[in-house]
Amino acid sequence: MQAFTTLTSIVTPLELSNVDTDQIIPKQFLKRIERTGYEDYLFFDWRQDPGFVLNNPAYGGSHILVAGKNFGCGSSREHAAWALEQYGFRCVIAPSFADIFYSNAGKNGILAITLSEAEVERLLLQAKTADGYRLTVSLESNTIEDESGFATSFQIDPFRRDCLLQGLDDIGLTLRHAALLSAYEQKHDTENWLLARA
Repeated sequence: MQAFTTLTSIVTPLELSNVDTDQIIPKQFLKRIERTGYEDYLFFDWRQDPGFVLNNPAYGGSHILVAGKNFGCGSSREHAAWALEQYGFRCVIAPSFADIFYSNAGKNGILAITLSEAEVERLLLQAKTADGYRLTVSLESNTIEDESGFATSFQIDPFRRDCLLQGLDDIGLTLRHAALLSAYEQKHDTENWLLARA
């Protein structure tokens, strides 16, 4: 998992609340056995509309998505986080998130930030109206700022913050103990071998 420290990016505004995981990654794509290639199916149904925000070249290469409240509601598919991350979004900002999506996002290298509705509305308006509107998100200082005077801080669980800063997913966390695990396995195998010979 890629570490998250500081990110400066154009902002993509998604002016919708209650964006559920079936819209983020429709159910027909869950049958794929691969864990990669989901970026092509992110918001698949909505992207059929030429006017949908992801089809606007002004937001090409954006790594920050700002959306309405209750983002990621619905079923608990981890594919939603995979699709967002593989498309290139490293940070999602909203007034609230569904709990399971929030957890899945963090485990897949996406920083999900909760701000007030007023702050999110301001960011959505700026992203819609100011050409090339950019934010700088720092996980090192827990701050967000733009070039026109907006600045705020955000809260995040210390454990999730540490994992993101170090780029550690669940496997990475386990592998930090690889030496201890190997020693245990070796001792266990030796004890079983001795018992078998007794």
